[in-house]
Amino acid sequence: QARFVESGGGLAQTGGSLRLSCEVSGISSNDRRMGWYRQAPGKERELVAQIEVNGYTTYADSVKGRFAISRDNAKNAVNLQMNGLKPEDTAVYYCNTPVIPREWGQGTQVTVSS
Repeated sequence: QARFVESGGGLAQTGGSLRLSCEVSGISSNDRRMGWYRQAPGKERELVAQIEVNGYTTYADSVKGRFAISRDNAKNAVNLQMNGLKPEDTAVYYCNTPVIPREWGQGTQVTVSS
């Protein structure tokens, strides 16, 4: 059974940076598409970044050029480097497998102050 443990969130100022990490267990993150999602208060969960097995990455328009998703194959983990943070990036961030989403983890809260 897949399990995701997200970490690295916190409070940042506008323009600041945070690096999120998702430790994956129960499945190998290395041989499947992985994604980072976020859910802001009162809004639906949205996919913001995903990475293919071959390393190809795609991003939501709202984060393109500011966020970067990467793999840590040795740790069976997926990271999200977030730069140029904006208040609208405030949300709970989750990782999962976009093709067939599994049970969601607890997520990690990111709060960006203006």
